[in-house]
Amino acid sequence: MIELVNVTKRFGKQVVLDGISMEFPVGKISAIIGRSGIGKSVLLKHLIGILRPDSGSVLVDGLDITKMGEIQLNEVRKKFGMLFQGAALFDSMTVFENVAFPLREKTRMKEKEIRDRVEEKLEALDLSGMGDKYPDEVSGGMKKRVGLARALIQNPDIILFDEPTTGMDPMMETAIHLMIMEAQKRFGFTAVIVSHEIPEIFHVAHRVAMLHNGTIVEDLPAEEFQNSSNPITQQFISGRIDGPIKVA
Repeated sequence: MIELVNVTKRFGKQVVLDGISMEFPVGKISAIIGRSGIGKSVLLKHLIGILRPDSGSVLVDGLDITKMGEIQLNEVRKKFGMLFQGAALFDSMTVFENVAFPLREKTRMKEKEIRDRVEEKLEALDLSGMGDKYPDEVSGGMKKRVGLARALIQNPDIILFDEPTTGMDPMMETAIHLMIMEAQKRFGFTAVIVSHEIPEIFHVAHRVAMLHNGTIVEDLPAEEFQNSSNPITQQFISGRIDGPIKVA
């Protein structure tokens, strides 16, 4: 469904993505891991066209979005949902209004259809009865569920998760990961998660890729990734990341 072909991105003299080629399997959860500040979120933004590469191609359903104008790109973006780090909810809107927002802004659905769709998603994510509450009246975990409900509201084929558990305690991390896994099984979307949560991410993702110095140094099924003999991979997994990661 998504494929990167020789994608390169620089910011000034810094090469953040250096000729990356990889695929994200349909109907599976893929994770991109690596140290903070290494460019994981930059890679994620290329998948939806927020950033464009200096060279290379980004294919979505076989279409190169790097060659598209804004109108075409907006059509492709309808395939995507996104859950941001802090859920990015509107504080002045209720839970219901937050989830309904994309439908009201981007579609011509009638209000009854919108209400039915929103209630369906709230129920699916154990948020029944929460529609009238405001974001500051619900817990951090609930906010993530509301954010996911909003990401799911247009029934996207793909959902991108940008560090969904950053700053959370271990119990909340587990709860959010379970939420993602359960939602993916129920709705069947293709998921891409940017994370540095080790080893938890191996229980969530079907496939794991590690970004290091602008390249993908490992891209394997999760169970194989943990047993990789690649010294860079093992150094990261074991938490030995003081100073630059070295091969030797």
